[in-house]
Amino acid sequence: MKKYDFDGIVSRRNTSSYKWDSSDNPDVLPMWVADMDFRTAPAITEALKKRVEHGVFGYTRVPDSYYESVIGWFGRRHGWTISRDWIIYTPGVIPALSATIKALASPGDKVLVQTPVYNCFFSSIRNNGCIVETSPLMPDGNSWRMDFEDLERKTADPAVKLFLLCSPHNPVGRVWTEEELRRAGEICLKNGVIVLSDEIHCELVYPGHVHIPFASLSDDFRNNSVTFISPSKAFNIAGLQIADIVAPDESMRRRIDRAVNINEVCDVNPFGVLATEAAYGEGEEWLDSLIAYLRENYLFMKEFCKEYLPEFPLSELEGTYLVWMDCRSLGMPSSELGKTLKRDAGLWLNDGTMYGAEGEGFMRWNIACPRKTLKDGLDRFLNFVRRPDRA
Repeated sequence: MKKYDFDGIVSRRNTSSYKWDSSDNPDVLPMWVADMDFRTAPAITEALKKRVEHGVFGYTRVPDSYYESVIGWFGRRHGWTISRDWIIYTPGVIPALSATIKALASPGDKVLVQTPVYNCFFSSIRNNGCIVETSPLMPDGNSWRMDFEDLERKTADPAVKLFLLCSPHNPVGRVWTEEELRRAGEICLKNGVIVLSDEIHCELVYPGHVHIPFASLSDDFRNNSVTFISPSKAFNIAGLQIADIVAPDESMRRRIDRAVNINEVCDVNPFGVLATEAAYGEGEEWLDSLIAYLRENYLFMKEFCKEYLPEFPLSELEGTYLVWMDCRSLGMPSSELGKTLKRDAGLWLNDGTMYGAEGEGFMRWNIACPRKTLKDGLDRFLNFVRRPDRA
């Protein structure tokens, strides 16, 4: 008998779930928002139960043990030595990212992203009065790669001040190699562009791939970068709102800390603090079991598509639980396909164009669910594309 049950169905309807309760149709299967349909690690649940029993939920002082848990985890799990004074806690990676852009760029400056990429990057950049500059990723068989020549051209523009790296990459599922990270880092150093590295998915990496924190590669990279981390994706605790900015350079850190306070994202709740300590202190075995299950989900989907949906190739999933499907064979714009799938198949996926123009024709699947749920979603998609009226 398996120690952790990822096959069990946990009903999330009528729990004010953004993922499950955003549709008026109770028959719609949501496979869009990037949170998981699994219960979190038991160690986290037990820590929160104990805190709830106390019954008083006042303002929180983040204790030394919180910093020690973050430092210990990244040292053990990723070989990255973080100093306590580099860490600034916040309620989430996107608030942290927005505050950091405010701190390190001015309105009218350009921030470079590699599209298709997580859609909230665009709003974080634009809400600070900055301009989105894109360096599209290049298709490479069933994978994607950085266009270093384009990256070189774009970062040479004096208006480009920041490079927003998504590592591992959402939505294409890449886990960047050391060679790729070093080459991108050297280009940014050469052109005086600061790297902002969103590493929220860093724990969700599959066999044959290794997440390398960008800042761990050299002193120069460390001092020319800011890293964003959180246990929220790996341990399914996004609603507890906890994340960290890791800013080794003192000058940048002072500016970011000020922006965090100006943006009023400087306070966190006691549950997020305790959940982080429990995750990083006792959650490793659960996480390893989760990764194995997610990997099997992907392989199941891959085999299903190979047999029944060969005209819808999947990008190879190296990390995250988000699968990037090529739907261009339907000849339908992504936004139209998303609406039609929801209406006619009761399946809610993310439209590829959410992630930039380069996402046109693609859809993003969230496969962090029991296999029975995944099979349901795949069957709905298959029935939709095989309908007689679509022939």
